[in-house]
Amino acid sequence: MDNENFSYITSVRGNEEMPTFNTPKNGVYERNQGVSSPWTEKYRPKKFEDLKGQNEAINKIKNFIENFSSSKKKALILHGPPGTGKTTITHIIAEETNSEIFELNASDLRNKNKLKEILKPAIEQRSLIKQKKIILIDEVDGISTVDRGGLTELVSLIKLSSYPLIMTANDAWNKKLSPLRKTSELIQLKEIDYHTTKEILFSILRKEGLFIDNNIITNLSIKVKGDIRAAINDLQTISHTKDHSSLNLDERNKEIDIFHALRMIFKGKATQEILKVFDSVNMPIDKKLLWIEENIPLEYQGEELANACERLSRADIFKGRIYKQQYWRFLVYENILLSYGVSAAKKSVKTGFTSYKKPTRILKIWMNNQKIAKRKTIAKKYSRYVHIGEKRALQEFFIIKQIIKSNPTISKELKLNEEEVEYLAK
Repeated sequence: MDNENFSYITSVRGNEEMPTFNTPKNGVYERNQGVSSPWTEKYRPKKFEDLKGQNEAINKIKNFIENFSSSKKKALILHGPPGTGKTTITHIIAEETNSEIFELNASDLRNKNKLKEILKPAIEQRSLIKQKKIILIDEVDGISTVDRGGLTELVSLIKLSSYPLIMTANDAWNKKLSPLRKTSELIQLKEIDYHTTKEILFSILRKEGLFIDNNIITNLSIKVKGDIRAAINDLQTISHTKDHSSLNLDERNKEIDIFHALRMIFKGKATQEILKVFDSVNMPIDKKLLWIEENIPLEYQGEELANACERLSRADIFKGRIYKQQYWRFLVYENILLSYGVSAAKKSVKTGFTSYKKPTRILKIWMNNQKIAKRKTIAKKYSRYVHIGEKRALQEFFIIKQIIKSNPTISKELKLNEEEVEYLAK
């Protein structure tokens, strides 16, 4: 028979039974398929050795659990793209350490009262069945979306906990999670490369006694961009498809985080795909520029560093022209220089894992904005009191500052708050 007429080609290993096929329809043989469980659950890793591509993160998690009693931070945030194994790793560490796992979803803990009702007893009570316990809060990003004191209460409970508390998040750098980052250790899970994804998919096919063309599996592995859960779901769907040649594996339109974008730019080849790398990153382009600026020295040196910085400076020039002339077509050039331009500055593809840093300039800009904000509120109060325009008060702020500092009663007359008085004293 012609191989093109088969949806499935099976192999027999040991005592495994040969799958049966129905009468061919339109030249395509259909395998008898019973109702099967989702492959994502059926082939979920049970041991660390089964989990591919996350060795560095696994070692850090093990170290955190082993040294929990002496650690200053009582919580762990596992962050990274969907499908990289954040929840699975937590279940495995519980199994490996013979710990009970108490699992919660952040969507159920959206306010202070819920946290007190559900989480507080969990961190206070000992396990009834095992000596150890690990508390898992899945998708902790959800607490910040409808926050009614929930995040503040969670931070307080973390400090009181006698048990390791592990949280998962797609975007640990959400500004609303800032209080949580201060009390937790952050561990990033890498996006799985497509070679590892292929290896996992072929392993599942062998266990299922199935064969699907190598090109289809390669295409699928690339398109899912490291989302193993999505890859396995797609594989199971494809396995029930009669004619694989007609498959159209559209690329998933998923939002990727800034860390994945940086890895693609700094480590991968400068390809057409790099031009679109920032399209799925939910972040203003000005912040993207700051992330690139902060992390270029971690990847590039010498001539590569000089070339990358030169292209970054050109992107900054276009940014200035956009603001000055309101000519938004320049945004295309800024984006190209930030993505393809910086990526093409390197001489060869880079390997290894790099821990990228949050831009320090963001903090400096924020602090400067805070200073300007205080200056504006003081000028506004002063302008109303002496009946002059706010613009004039801002222009003459240096003189006004000296006048207010010369007599403490003026601050009281203007009803300045403690922060404003402190700002004037500097």
